[in-house]
Amino acid sequence: MKIKHSKYRNTGLIFELLVKQLAADTLNRKDSAAISIIKKHYTGKTAIVNEFKLYNFILKNRQISQSKAETILSTITEISRKIDRAALKKQKYNLISDIKENYNIEDFFAIQTPDYKALASLYCLLESQNSNEMVDPEHLINFKSTLLEHLTTNKQDKESVKDSLIEEYSKYDKDLKLLTFKFFLEKFNDTYKDLLPEQKNILREFITSGNSQTRLRSLVNEELEKIILEIKKLSSKVKNQVVKIKLDEVAKIVKPIEKKERIKDSHLVNLMQYYDLVSELKNL
Repeated sequence: MKIKHSKYRNTGLIFELLVKQLAADTLNRKDSAAISIIKKHYTGKTAIVNEFKLYNFILKNRQISQSKAETILSTITEISRKIDRAALKKQKYNLISDIKENYNIEDFFAIQTPDYKALASLYCLLESQNSNEMVDPEHLINFKSTLLEHLTTNKQDKESVKDSLIEEYSKYDKDLKLLTFKFFLEKFNDTYKDLLPEQKNILREFITSGNSQTRLRSLVNEELEKIILEIKKLSSKVKNQVVKIKLDEVAKIVKPIEKKERIKDSHLVNLMQYYDLVSELKNL
């Protein structure tokens, strides 16, 4: 699922536009409806006010440390889940209705604001966190990267952002984790239906094992031992001496992972290639 930005529902952006409209009306010596709209919708303890505070917090914090920026985003998304979504939807509708009554809506939203990108990214991030559907992880990474760059003013490494998102999802309650894993496994089975059964199984384990290095290491080593035995078994049936020597060399290269070593993507890639090798040899 792809989350699209909606100017009409972005309470942070709308507030910034109302302030700019107020300034424009004042300079043109006109009575500004913007001030009454702000007072009506952006004061008190309503759902809109609670959500606006999240946007405002992003705008007020700049040039902060990476760790503080991560904490801010994590806290904001957590608070967002506690806001009454039904009440928020109704209040946003009323807010737009008041703007339409007093201004040309197209002209109003055509006003430029310097923090548009950050406000749009936060909207999309909050919407994705509160959606019942699973959002494309690549979009989540982009949203978070943009916000971290806004907060820290430093270019972000997308791999690091991805790791932090995975860590954040790992803190969710058990039911949500199971739902997330179920989704990924269903998508995985559809996308990688042409893989070997062994390759599917090891990838599935990499997904569901999460951060359990002990379990992953044990699993990978078991599979490596099976591959070594299989290669040796196939080597004994090969008549071509050159091929036989190469297979014996491969069997020596395949070694179990030591206890102190962390499981990396490279281990997974190697394992997948070993599976392909064994499959090809069996076919020959």
